[in-house]
Formats: sequence, C-alpha cells, structure tokens
Amino acid sequence: MKNGRNTAGKFTSGNSGRPKGARNKKTLAIESLLEGQAEALTQTAISKALEGDGLVLRLCMERIAPAPKDKSVSFHLPEMTDAMDSSQAASSVLIAVSEGKLTPIEATRVMGLIDSYRRTLELTEIEERLQALENA
Repeated sequence: MKNGRNTAGKFTSGNSGRPKGARNKKTLAIESLLEGQAEALTQTAISKALEGDGLVLRLCMERIAPAPKDKSVSFHLPEMTDAMDSSQAASSVLIAVSEGKLTPIEATRVMGLIDSYRRTLELTEIEERLQALENA
C-alpha cells in the first residue's frame, strides 16, 4: 500500500463502511411505525389530491408519471483525434438537430461533451509539445 492506495491502484481508507444492503436505523424505525398503515396513508393522500391539495397532487403525479430519465442518443459523430476535429463534430450535431435526430437540449449536452473532449485534446497536444521541447 502506497499513499493510501492498494496494489490495484484503488484508494482505501481502511474503513469498509456499512455492509452492502444494511439499512439505516432511522429508516428501520420509520418503517416499523408505518407498518400496516401504508394502505390507509395512500388512500388519505389520494383523497387529499382529489380535493385539490396541490402539494399532495404533485406528490401523487410524481409517483404515477416520474420525470423521464436520461437516455442515450444515436447519430453519426466523426472521430475526434485532435482539437481541430471538434468543428466537424459540432457540425454533425447541428445536422442531427436539423434532421430531427436530436432535440436542441440533447444537442446542447452533446456539444458540452465535445467541448470538454476538445479541451482534453488541446491539453494533451500542449503536454506532448512541452515534453518534446524538454527532451530536445
């Protein structure tokens, strides 16, 4: 072990933490208090929602129709081997939006990824140039 890392290179603090699947004491206490009351509580919440209680209505709707989770997108994206390739990648995103393959929000997220990768490529190129100068 070197610098808090084991031989596999992973950080280890020596504290294994809570075993997988172990439940929090507060959660267990709340569950025991609610045991047998779930049906009555659910019916009360539904009644309040139907009476127009906005907060309870929103809570019920979030359970019935939860917010959609992030999904993967599929479209042609050219390979980026250096920072100059980012303009072609950005162009392909705009084309995908214009063809309806990506929504503007999806495109914004993909453009953020392209920009982050471009900056990574730029830093790699700078590091390589600096290394070459130091070796010369």
